[in-house]
Amino acid sequence: MELACSLDQLQDICSAITGLLPEGGVVILQGDLASGKTTLTQAFAKHLGLNDAVTSPTFSLQQCYGDRLFHYDIYNQGLDHFLSLGMLEELERDGYHLIEWGDESLAELLKAAQIATVIVEISKADENRRTYRINNA
Repeated sequence: MELACSLDQLQDICSAITGLLPEGGVVILQGDLASGKTTLTQAFAKHLGLNDAVTSPTFSLQQCYGDRLFHYDIYNQGLDHFLSLGMLEELERDGYHLIEWGDESLAELLKAAQIATVIVEISKADENRRTYRINNA
């Protein structure tokens, strides 16, 4: 599925994701630097009814929001470090796990572990909109 939308339409993207993962799972967020991965996570938190201030976990690796939303950024440390910390087991927890900078290696690993996963590719459509390609992994 592919949708182009502005910031005020991000709830449509969030609805599409929860439609594919109604019970929770992993959402791999892919896109260039400043493409809107954290912004989408902020909208997703609101979609879940959370009022937390969502920030990028670039240096902390993980941010938890309530008991339903977990936000990861593996850009700095890489997938191997992420896995060496036992984070694969963390992804088995109930809730939604949004991972910035995940790649096909992570998607394949999650598939092998039978963890429900969606990949969201974000790209700039124009000055005010982004294109979101949403697919099951």
